[in-house]
Amino acid sequence: MKLETTSADFSDEQKRYLEGFMSGLQVGRVGRSIGVAAGTGAPAGKVDPEPVGPDAAGFKAQDRFLREGKKLSDPEKFKREQHPFDAYERLKAQAESNTPPPPADNFRWRFYGLFYVAPTQDSFMCRLRIPNGILKHWQFAAVADLAESYGGGYSHVTTRANIQIREIPPKHSVALIEGIQDIGLCSRGSGADNIRNVTGTPTAGIDPRELIDTRAYAREWHYHILNDRSLTGLPRKFNVAFDGAGKIAVLEDTNDIAFAAVEVKDGFGVAPGVWFRLGIGGITGHKDFAKDTGIIVKPADATKVADAIVRVFIDTGDRTNRLKARMKYVIDAIGVEKFMAAVEEKLGQKLVRAPADAIVPRPAFDRMAHIGAHPQKQTGLNWIGVALPLGKLTGDQMRGLARIAQDLGDGDIRLTVWQNLLISGVADEKIALATAAIDALGLAVTASSIRAGLIACTGNSGCKFAASDTKRHAAAIGDWCESRVRIETPLNIHLTGCHHSCAQHYISDIGLLAAKVPVGTDDDTVEGYHLYAGGGFGPDADIGQEVYRDVKAEDAPKTVERLLKAYLANRVSTDETFLTFSRRHDGESLRKLADAEAMP
Repeated sequence: MKLETTSADFSDEQKRYLEGFMSGLQVGRVGRSIGVAAGTGAPAGKVDPEPVGPDAAGFKAQDRFLREGKKLSDPEKFKREQHPFDAYERLKAQAESNTPPPPADNFRWRFYGLFYVAPTQDSFMCRLRIPNGILKHWQFAAVADLAESYGGGYSHVTTRANIQIREIPPKHSVALIEGIQDIGLCSRGSGADNIRNVTGTPTAGIDPRELIDTRAYAREWHYHILNDRSLTGLPRKFNVAFDGAGKIAVLEDTNDIAFAAVEVKDGFGVAPGVWFRLGIGGITGHKDFAKDTGIIVKPADATKVADAIVRVFIDTGDRTNRLKARMKYVIDAIGVEKFMAAVEEKLGQKLVRAPADAIVPRPAFDRMAHIGAHPQKQTGLNWIGVALPLGKLTGDQMRGLARIAQDLGDGDIRLTVWQNLLISGVADEKIALATAAIDALGLAVTASSIRAGLIACTGNSGCKFAASDTKRHAAAIGDWCESRVRIETPLNIHLTGCHHSCAQHYISDIGLLAAKVPVGTDDDTVEGYHLYAGGGFGPDADIGQEVYRDVKAEDAPKTVERLLKAYLANRVSTDETFLTFSRRHDGESLRKLADAEAMP
């Protein structure tokens, strides 16, 4: 349709309005044609007209694979058919009828933070978003109320300094996520192909060692994501972390984007001071840490740089093979330099590079700083790290901790990637009272090295991917070993249920990856693990080596015990850590030393 605008019947202003009106109608027709082709039965291999709107970059990326004659993965088809954020009314309808979601919607509802976890449970799990892992006491108490009203009455603190609520029937799904928004939190974009919860140093703003307070930068990136739909629907999930160089590790080098605060020296052609060192492509479940780009970023520019990285990933990530769709594989294919050149092109500017000699070494971690009372930078104040039983909290415990934070602390609850939490701002004279109150909740502020570093994912009691009941088996390992082996140096034991490595078994001192272990001669299997040793993070970053394969779950506690006793018997001094000891031996040697401990 063409509008004749030369008529004398209209003023110049009216003509301009009508021209704009017709242009808008034309754009609308293009947008609708995209929706029809993508969502109402058009052939799967058809390339649509030029996409427009916030989802255009994703559609263009899909079109590239379709033009090459390749098939999109099912999740990509689901996103192409209907963007999850356009399907909220259907989610509400399913809630009203208490109907479980079909496969396509089970994927879509993860954009709202809802995961239907059948067949392990006929219910949803909901994952929140908590930037930098810090929330207010009243929010923490309100989450407990929501868990009791709409879920199983308990919550889990996760390895991304986040909270998960489980056992949510479909009828309560919408009420829960809207209730979460009512208390100033959200769950949007915490699952599926989105940028997950933004982690940061849990002691941000209170840590005497930190170089920078990460809270403002995590918060800025959090809201940048939430308010830009074009940053949803990536080729695969995406993690970003900010390390302020505090005492407690945030494991930024396991993330797709790692912003690590560093001090830059004078005399290297770069302004001295605190910058973020940029790493990209971390995914330790695939045995890779974030690669150092040699680039440093002004903290004020972190969001801008992260945005450009994500957009390059949207353009280049694999849309056909989910196993190769993480950003790591783009970087593996083209290299760090070429990838960052594309980022600089997106930004329209060159980024600053600094040689390794220009960087002051990071202050050391304190691997026990997440447990117990520790002085803050504020004179007379302390944070108290509370040990949680593999991250689990009842509603009463959550409300109790919230009350302690309100009455005896500064009101903040700070979650860590070690599946526990901190109560900050506790005055020196109130530490004893706070400790007693925490004890009264059935929790503790002290823990052995074994307990303090014992981490487990959800396991097959609540996740369909898991091969073993990781939380139950982790508890059994802790119960067995704690009374039989005295470890006085830091130790991490991580149990992961599947290849997704949510508990990051490859980077722990001792890591156990769940497996179905063959028994007998009739293809029968039982729950079990492959055991690794010598993994690490930060300056000690490395992937653990396999020591045992196909250990039955019932044998895991004694196997770990033997390995720990082998360490105690063969360490070079009482100061040698398990990590150092394990790296002095290959997997076979470690196995022989451990097996020797089983001999009478």
